[in-house]
Amino acid sequence: MPQATGLLESLKRMTSTLLAIIQTRLELLGNEIEEERLRVRQMLFYGSAALFFLGMTIMLLTVFIVVVFWDSYRLQVLGGLTLLFLVAGLSFWYALRNLASARPRLFSASLSELSDDIDRLTPRS
Repeated sequence: MPQATGLLESLKRMTSTLLAIIQTRLELLGNEIEEERLRVRQMLFYGSAALFFLGMTIMLLTVFIVVVFWDSYRLQVLGGLTLLFLVAGLSFWYALRNLASARPRLFSASLSELSDDIDRLTPRS
């Protein structure tokens, strides 16, 4: 009977350890989700503010330049500025696409830790 009790205690400890590992990994996963959520919110806020202020700057600069050249070259200035803004917009669109496709893998730390856990728990022959 002492062996059965020892085996039962060992099984309880192993189950407790396994549950502790699972709890730790779930906490890590929750932290990663929260960090990613905060990072996305912060990026959206800064991006929106930057777009607003840059848009206002571009609009006011365009009006200023057109007013300066109103009597002599207003159509050429409007055409040149339009082309400049089109090239800049397309360049930023391309950069945004590259940034979105190169984002880090979500939950990489959790997946790495789970892989390590599987390696540790898998019996080696």
